[in-house]
Amino acid sequence: MKPQFGRRAFTHMELYSLFNGYIYGDEKLKREQPKHWHFWLPLLAYYTGAYSDELGNLTLNDIDTIESIHTFKFHTHGKIQPRIVPIHSALWHAGLEHYIQLVKELGHDRLLFDLPSKSNRYSEKVRIWFSGEGERLGYLQKCGLPNIDQQGLKTAISSLRLNFEQQIYISAIQLGNRSAMSYLLGLKENGEIVEAPSVDLLARVVKPVRVLNSNITWKRFTERH
Repeated sequence: MKPQFGRRAFTHMELYSLFNGYIYGDEKLKREQPKHWHFWLPLLAYYTGAYSDELGNLTLNDIDTIESIHTFKFHTHGKIQPRIVPIHSALWHAGLEHYIQLVKELGHDRLLFDLPSKSNRYSEKVRIWFSGEGERLGYLQKCGLPNIDQQGLKTAISSLRLNFEQQIYISAIQLGNRSAMSYLLGLKENGEIVEAPSVDLLARVVKPVRVLNSNITWKRFTERH
């Protein structure tokens, strides 16, 4: 996959650093003000390929079961097409079911209920937290990773979408259905909207996305000291 707008996917080592950083460890940083979305948004971005605004807008009603397969429904990003993305097993392993229960108990509709919007968008808040701004370090820098590499290519939260794209491109080709990749990314083909493949096929395209860290759990996040 070609980098978009001077942006590239994270390398395997960079992904290791991100998903073994303090958010996914056992200790809080001094003066850290942890939010549930700090834990969930990078994971959701990696395993769904969705943009920050799409994830910020996800509601409990967007979580559905179709033909026994759990899915997210995305329908909020201007140029990107509405789509259904099967929920990767790693998200359930990380404690998504228990987290959904908390959201319900607290009476919220949005899955990432503690992610605030700025000018009706969620991406700005996510960008500053993840990539930093001015002298303020982001999660990226706190994990020892640069915003821009020696070739001048940037990494940002949307780089996780490129990691998702790289992996589903391979599985879609192997399954003989390249259009499934376009659909999962919300992209058109030759200017035409891609017809939704079967949810079973979509699940088989998403399933091979590599598990980043099998020790990641939301319970562990909430119990950091």
